[in-house]
Amino acid sequence: MLHELPILLSQLVTSPMTHRSLAITIGDPAGIGPEVILKAFAQLHYQPDNFILIGHRSILEATALRLNLSKSDLDLETWTIIEPSLNSDLDLAAIQSGNESAISGAASFAYLNRAIDFCLDQTCGGIVTAPISKTAWKAAGHHYPGQTELLAERAQVERFGMMFVAKSPHTGWSLRTLLATTHIPLASVPTTLTPELLDWKLDLAIQTLRDQFGLDRPRIAISGLNPHSGENGQLGREEADWMNTWLATARTKHPQADLTGLVPPDTLWVKPGQAWYGDRTATSEIAQINAHDLYFALYHDQGLIPTKLLAFDLAVNTTIGLPFIRTSPDHGTAFDIAGRGIADPTSTIAAINLAIDLAT
Repeated sequence: MLHELPILLSQLVTSPMTHRSLAITIGDPAGIGPEVILKAFAQLHYQPDNFILIGHRSILEATALRLNLSKSDLDLETWTIIEPSLNSDLDLAAIQSGNESAISGAASFAYLNRAIDFCLDQTCGGIVTAPISKTAWKAAGHHYPGQTELLAERAQVERFGMMFVAKSPHTGWSLRTLLATTHIPLASVPTTLTPELLDWKLDLAIQTLRDQFGLDRPRIAISGLNPHSGENGQLGREEADWMNTWLATARTKHPQADLTGLVPPDTLWVKPGQAWYGDRTATSEIAQINAHDLYFALYHDQGLIPTKLLAFDLAVNTTIGLPFIRTSPDHGTAFDIAGRGIADPTSTIAAINLAIDLAT
């Protein structure tokens, strides 16, 4: 039987859906996706009518058996499970936990595409995606930097972003991190960053904070690119040459938003840390008041190292700019522990509940 997981259930949203169903993909079947999805469903007893589960039944049933889940924990027969068709030369039986392959990549690619179909035809209002392997996708002939880029392509949107959301179990404060650039080499970041890119990312963030999180006058902290935000051009020229001017223009364009910056990257995360854990020198309430509603990081690791340090098991990746909801746990396929029954579903539960919250 599944043991109770160490999470704060009272802080999770488990109310019935009031709109269209959510599609749940199991991700790479050789990773921990099937396990964390089933553990999440068994733990919180979601209503099957609210979801469409996308993955092969044989993989899910084998995972449930390995986890020793009984029908009282989770009755898969009551769930709508969609099995996308694969090429006839692909044998699902060849998939082994912990071993990424072209077959597992083809399967996870098909799962996501089917979920997108459901959203585009308005059968579903959103998608929760379990992790995939980019290497397995490439082995299967699908060359995308990640699931986010396929979602944007299928939805025919050019402007989209990755926002990470987590609620502190210590103080109840909500951390939100936005990335200006995502899955690109570090060497490409300075040339990829432009005033136009920062403009539409910020526009999209302010719209999302208003429409999905109810923040009409958000406080947003924007990071510098270089150490000490360039220190007047001594440690890098981007801030002095154009970023400070861009920020001044952005403040005029968005008078409803409080834009702080350009904050040196090493001190950007001090206030979020205090708000997350509570400040020893002040009350928890003061620490949260001093923190911002959104932290705008300029590249992948600048935003995700501190976010994962604070909230690795709780952070949720949500794609903004799509015509439907998309959330995902903030971790990978974890092939090293796949099939061992020890994967933690906390981030998956948070991703499902954020999707429910946004949908309702």
